[in-house]
Amino acid sequence: MDRAIEIAGLWKKFRLYRDKTVTLKERLLFFKSRHRWEDFWALQDINLVIEKGRTIGLIGRNGSGKSTLLKLMSRILYPDRGTITVNGRISSLLELGAGIHPDFTGRENIYLNASIFQVGRREVEQKMQGIIDFAELADFIDSPVRSYSSGMFMRLGFAVATSVDPEILLVDEVLAVGDTAFQKKCLDRMAEFKMRKKTIIIVSHSLEQLEKMCDTAIWLNQGRIQSMGEAGRVIGEYRKSMG
Repeated sequence: MDRAIEIAGLWKKFRLYRDKTVTLKERLLFFKSRHRWEDFWALQDINLVIEKGRTIGLIGRNGSGKSTLLKLMSRILYPDRGTITVNGRISSLLELGAGIHPDFTGRENIYLNASIFQVGRREVEQKMQGIIDFAELADFIDSPVRSYSSGMFMRLGFAVATSVDPEILLVDEVLAVGDTAFQKKCLDRMAEFKMRKKTIIIVSHSLEQLEKMCDTAIWLNQGRIQSMGEAGRVIGEYRKSMG
């Protein structure tokens, strides 16, 4: 199969500000500051080949590097070492409200978000009504987004991200927001993407949901790949690790 994403020797670090306690004697003798910058390696030596048409579940405890990996794939972040190659139009829904300007209306934000995904105005206009209908925002589409609830934010973001016909879709936990009926609409749309052989990479704490949707799972543990392979097997290993 063709490759959607290739990652080789990828490392990503963040600088964390630590408030380190030192004694008064150390301060007087050595003029040591209590404040220290420390490097935290969020991802370490990640090597991955994701084939086109796969539905991948990213699992792991909080802080294991899942969201960081998605941000690297979507080019929000860049690696400190290694390479990442993405083949195809990518669309992402990584943080609630990301890329949405609160002072713009819903309609204006559709144009804004679509431009981020490199979709032209004419194509957006052709898809506009479908986006509004899917997001169930007809009565609010010309209101400032600052007046939207968190569920409305999510509906707008998901509708845009999945309407620009991406070849690769990245989704991070946002489906936890919103009512059950809309969550089902989102899952149905992702199932449609899967039928069309789109590449989907999703982070969710709902292991049951991932087992139903994904053919492959990647388990991250403290920034490294702990296990990777058939979704049922890897998710089973992860469950056992949690006791």
